[in-house]
Amino acid sequence: MQHPPLKKPGRASCFRTLGLTKIYGSGHSAVHALRGIDLDLPEGELVVLLGASGSGKSTLLNIIGGLDRPTGGQFWFRDNELSGASQRELTEYRRRHVGFVFQFYNLMASLTARENVALVTEIAENPLPPAEALAIVGLEARVDHFPSQLSGGEQQRVAIARAIAKQPSVLLCDEPTGALDSATGILVLEALRNVNAKMGATTLLITHNAGVADMADRVVILADGNIKEERRNPDPVAPDQLSW
Repeated sequence: MQHPPLKKPGRASCFRTLGLTKIYGSGHSAVHALRGIDLDLPEGELVVLLGASGSGKSTLLNIIGGLDRPTGGQFWFRDNELSGASQRELTEYRRRHVGFVFQFYNLMASLTARENVALVTEIAENPLPPAEALAIVGLEARVDHFPSQLSGGEQQRVAIARAIAKQPSVLLCDEPTGALDSATGILVLEALRNVNAKMGATTLLITHNAGVADMADRVVILADGNIKEERRNPDPVAPDQLSW
């Protein structure tokens, strides 16, 4: 029987993977999205997953988030192995522990910012008041505005507020600045860094923008389904200091 990677003294692991693989299709048409990922991500860090399209970063994020299952290998959230979890167990894991932020905001056009965030708080165990979640991302003055009255960056920050309102242990962000210009993207990255610092949620941020990596505590670079490089940033820079 394989065992999880050993924790380093003094560190609590949030996510660990061992030999994680994901194959789509079969035979000659099989696509090997992940080819044996070994990873140990500590609690509370802001981690950037960097790589080109097709490198496997979104597949890895989806498995870590309980949206997809690995083909092989093992995956732990804290001390809970989820590799063979049932669909019901994965749903409960997502509901209790995971907040998602995607490239496209998926806000309800007929609801205000406050009401969009409240949709999540209705099913959460210990939610933040919607106005408080919006204040964390700097939108305390926009709580009663509809999406059509908000800029793209403001809409993305509403999506972040919605994700954090249930006080998740983990915040998973898939290209959250991909549809934004650099100035607006920096505002969104500042909101994510603020959430990570204030709430302590382990934050994984997917991007193809290498400049964003400088704000991370840890950078994981993927290529062709493998980890090409993993490094710690001893001195992460503020988002407004990034070279976009």
